[in-house]
Amino acid sequence: MDKQQIIEELQRHKKQPYLDYRLKEETESFTNLLFYTLFDVNTPVAKNVDVLEEKFNKLVNMACWELESPCTKVWENYLAKLPEILEKLNLDAEAILSCDPASLSIQEIYMAYPGFYAIAIFRLAHELHVQGFPLVPRLMTEYAHRQTGVDINPGAQIGKSFFIDHATGVVIGETAVIHDNVKIYQGVTLGALYVAKNLEKTKRHPTIMSNVTIYANATILGGETVIGENSVIGGNAWITASVPPNSTVFHKPEIKIKTAPTNV
Repeated sequence: MDKQQIIEELQRHKKQPYLDYRLKEETESFTNLLFYTLFDVNTPVAKNVDVLEEKFNKLVNMACWELESPCTKVWENYLAKLPEILEKLNLDAEAILSCDPASLSIQEIYMAYPGFYAIAIFRLAHELHVQGFPLVPRLMTEYAHRQTGVDINPGAQIGKSFFIDHATGVVIGETAVIHDNVKIYQGVTLGALYVAKNLEKTKRHPTIMSNVTIYANATILGGETVIGENSVIGGNAWITASVPPNSTVFHKPEIKIKTAPTNV
């Protein structure tokens, strides 16, 4: 096969007409500027709102492939929601500060906590997901996933004062519902019992009620699984059924320690 034949074969198999990776790059640029506009003291809000609108219009041109899709109306609705989103994120930061004895200042939360960053990008992406804006919300949360190790689908529903401690390895599925004042640790999975395409429109992921703590590497699966309020889920627990309120669930491993005899 000569060079020209190889090129023709590559062109023949290059099937996706709308697969423009500039959308990914532009989404990441939009996400960065949006985050800075909300939190950085040196980033002017008034000026950047106009810049963000320009960047958003680029995303509309690249992401809205269906002519009947009302993407051009999304920005005004989204902009109106930003104060409410910022208010929720400030509550998230305050929850981290009040819960984590290692946190030294609120500034540290905003700048150094990967869990907060992942929650921030989720909340910003979720609102676009609710409005039906295609692909961009998922690209936003995948950008945060790449930076933090936290994978939150933008379709999830998360209440106030959410805290992810240490962050790395957390997975929260599309139909998960998390109520207020929930705290989870690294490696926690809120997932589906099994994966099948015909479950696309069904609730596949668990519901976590208010004031629940889920410790490291716990796995909670299933759309009908509800973790009752004020419960504590211990590390490494595997849960596929509902847990009543005010419960403590723990995995009890068997640990054996063998000490070599001391030679005298």
